[in-house]
Amino acid sequence: MADSIDTQSFTSTGRFRVILGVVVLLLAGAGFWWWTSQGHESTDDAQVDAHVTQIASRVGGTVLKVSASDNQEVEPGAVLLELDPRDYQVAVDKAKAELADAEAAAIAAQSNVPITSTSTESGVASAQSSVDQARSMIETASKEVDAARARLNAAQSRLREVEANATRARRDVDRLKGLLAKDEVSQQQYDAAVAAADAQAAATDTARAQIAEAEAVIRVAESRHVQTKSGETQARAGLRNAQTGPGQVTAMRARASSAQARVEQAKATLAQAELNLQYTVIKAPATGVVSKKSVNPGQVIQPSQPLLALVQTDDVWITANFKETQLNEMRQGQRVVVEVDAYDGRQFQGKVDSIAAATGARFSLLPPENATGNFVKVVQRVPVKIVLDSGQGGEPLLRPGMSVTATVYTK
Repeated sequence: MADSIDTQSFTSTGRFRVILGVVVLLLAGAGFWWWTSQGHESTDDAQVDAHVTQIASRVGGTVLKVSASDNQEVEPGAVLLELDPRDYQVAVDKAKAELADAEAAAIAAQSNVPITSTSTESGVASAQSSVDQARSMIETASKEVDAARARLNAAQSRLREVEANATRARRDVDRLKGLLAKDEVSQQQYDAAVAAADAQAAATDTARAQIAEAEAVIRVAESRHVQTKSGETQARAGLRNAQTGPGQVTAMRARASSAQARVEQAKATLAQAELNLQYTVIKAPATGVVSKKSVNPGQVIQPSQPLLALVQTDDVWITANFKETQLNEMRQGQRVVVEVDAYDGRQFQGKVDSIAAATGARFSLLPPENATGNFVKVVQRVPVKIVLDSGQGGEPLLRPGMSVTATVYTK
């Protein structure tokens, strides 16, 4: 009886210990789960991202050669395709010819400026000298006219004096002629009176000749005065014409500036033509893999037409869409472990680079408008950019769009 009681007591104690062990294990598991779940945030709504550059031509033309193929790795500067350059080479040659013509015209216009300036200065000085000379000649002619008029006045006064003397001499002759007939005067006195009368008559003729000469001199002087006046008018007109020279110089300088501007325009045209010629060779802007090639030799393409895509596999990152309730403890720089589905969960180390400024729904084609209709609260997701640590090896194996699981350790 005692042995039966001891056996039952031992069995009850064993069961209690087993139950207690199970409870302890459950509590330990729950504690471990709680500890691990509180120190990180994880999501499988994540994928690999990279720069995908759409390659297009900046000029149109016929495709001459395609050097790249789908899924080919290329280095920066590698030739992807070439266009027929002949049309653009013709444009370059034409632009060079136009530039040479514009430079020649500019040189000619510039060389005319000093010539015109010197000619203008000389013309103004010569015209001014002609005006001064004409003024001097006018003054001389005026003096000659005044002198001739003075001589005319003197000759007219002399004529009046001589005529008066001649009249008196004739009267003396007439009076002595009657006295001679009465023998009251001698023949000698009469002859002397006749001689004096003849001398006064000759003096009268001389005075009249002097008057005619003075009048002729006046006419000549006046004619010369008129000519000098006309010369002065012409000289003044020449001076006014010469004084327009500075305006001509200004116009010439403006033409020279315009010619120089045409040179600069021709240079710009040549530079653009050379750029267009360079654009006929399309090169890779960065290291990457060629994808979505849609161009072949002989195809005529237009500017900005998509030809192929270049995926830059040397610069990849992870975009993880965490729930908004997971962002409370998430900060920039926190450690991240990324598991790639395509490689049986291979892990890559990284860190949080940045958190988007808005939810993914806000950047969708049709953002939600909660102010209208029935509202159903949905937990939103916020994109988080994760960059991978360098030196891990195998990064080029990651391709944009691959699914990954991202775990951010917040503590």
